[in-house]
Amino acid sequence: MNQTRTFLIFALLAVAYMLFMAWEKDYAPHPAPSPVVAASSAGVPSADGSIPGATAGAPAATPPSGGNATEAAPAQQITISTDVLRLTVDTRGGSVVRSELLTYPSEPRTKKQPDPAPVRLLDDERVHYFVAQSGLTTVQGADTPNAPTHLSVFQSAKTSYALVDGQNELKVDLTWQDASGLKVIKTYTLKRGSFVIDLAQRIDNGASASWTGNAYEQMQRVAPPGTKSWWQNFSDPASHSFFGAAWYSPQDKFESLPFTDFQKKPLNRAITGGWAAMLQHYFFVAWIPSAQDASTYATSEINPETAQPIYLIRTLGPSMTVAAGQSATSTSRLYIGPKLQGTLDLVAPGLELSTNYGWLTVVAQPLHWLLSKLHAISGNWGVAIILLVLLLKAALWKLTATQFRSGAKMRKLQPRVTALKERYGDDKMKMQQAMMELYKKEKVNPMAGCLPILVTMPVFFGLYRVLMESVELRHAPFFGWLHDLSAPDPFFVLPVLYVLVMLATQWLTPPAPGMDPAQAKMMKVMPLMFGVMFFFFPAGLVLYWVVNGATSLAQQWYITRAVDRADLKAKTA
Repeated sequence: MNQTRTFLIFALLAVAYMLFMAWEKDYAPHPAPSPVVAASSAGVPSADGSIPGATAGAPAATPPSGGNATEAAPAQQITISTDVLRLTVDTRGGSVVRSELLTYPSEPRTKKQPDPAPVRLLDDERVHYFVAQSGLTTVQGADTPNAPTHLSVFQSAKTSYALVDGQNELKVDLTWQDASGLKVIKTYTLKRGSFVIDLAQRIDNGASASWTGNAYEQMQRVAPPGTKSWWQNFSDPASHSFFGAAWYSPQDKFESLPFTDFQKKPLNRAITGGWAAMLQHYFFVAWIPSAQDASTYATSEINPETAQPIYLIRTLGPSMTVAAGQSATSTSRLYIGPKLQGTLDLVAPGLELSTNYGWLTVVAQPLHWLLSKLHAISGNWGVAIILLVLLLKAALWKLTATQFRSGAKMRKLQPRVTALKERYGDDKMKMQQAMMELYKKEKVNPMAGCLPILVTMPVFFGLYRVLMESVELRHAPFFGWLHDLSAPDPFFVLPVLYVLVMLATQWLTPPAPGMDPAQAKMMKVMPLMFGVMFFFFPAGLVLYWVVNGATSLAQQWYITRAVDRADLKAKTA
């Protein structure tokens, strides 16, 4: 199989996949968001780990009546800032309701917009609702004091906290106290340069009876709004990325649950040494319980009958009993940040799998590692892509050389193949037999191109996933006019170069035996069609295609000339 058709197989498969995803997003029902209504106890786990079915699970939740002395106090929002994070914490529950990634701008920096707003990951606005919550659930008894859930109001000494120069750690305490004497201090600890937040929930039991219950952490969010056009869904890499819940266990490794499957495949499992997350393109949020604790992981869809249901994933820690006059502390960590490969496994085992390459993980992760090493050498992600293509071409040289030699020999046989077609006319059986005899006599294997395809196909799709999912390429500049490898080429230079390379490749490539004129015309038009399509693709992907096509063209030209010289030498000998 020749180089042009090899590319077309890859490209058509990728386009078919993206067309299906874009169609599904565009034509799936997207009713208007329902009005915000108050919730009584949405997402509050019971001591047995179940989530009560709330009649209204909206973000503007009101706490359950009675039980907590501090719940009568008004809630407020406090700001916590480091060099990489700015968090907004609601004292109702001590929930993180907004997070801004200060080192990741929402738009590329330009002369007109030198300081764009940072990426907002957690958000308490209804249309983008996504919050990280924590609390305590109490095993009810006659004298058992109540502990605060994520709906209880805490107190904060200040409304703003910031990491100052020379300070490497920032601690923020939120305090809740019941009239019975039970006191809970929720402490967030943030460190310089880190997207990891330590959470400690300390229970000081000043009541007359012991307290028994569980600590829990959870995330609630709505699905991203489907407001893009069909073509935007097709061309935007974020439209093809995974959005949903994910978790990790040492036994079953990485597992995920798209929003559409929350009702069909709910999670309810005990896991020790794992984590639970909500994933999206480039960024994610994860709760990481203590590695020594056996926690119950569960998912739930709150108010599935409404236009904008809320999706919840929660970890419920082991039972704790705190005797009167004693204290106990539950610890966990919260990650809010980018999918930075090479560093996440240092935070928690398996966390790098949050970059969801699907079944291509076994190929994509090594390719990402290699791309990162090449970037460390070159200092430019575009150069790293070029070097990666060259390395892959060198590794697969012999396989593709076999393909091109076969193509060059078949090109020389085209006049004789045409003569056979004229001789046998519509008798396809005799035509095929004559062609096989010709190939056997001239020692040409028409199937020589199949093995390179089988080897390069997983490499191609793995690299495709890497370039689509790598946050490192987001807003990464190349040279000259290319200021963002994750955005389309603004002047369409790369797509035009791609068309020229493919046209040159077609000129060197013999048409397939038996191809009718209509098919031949379609093959000639295909490079132009894909070139237009590439107008809307990220420049990093198109750069890969241009370099890959150019190196293949150079290799094909070199081998074709070598075959011609060998034939000429044989004739003159």
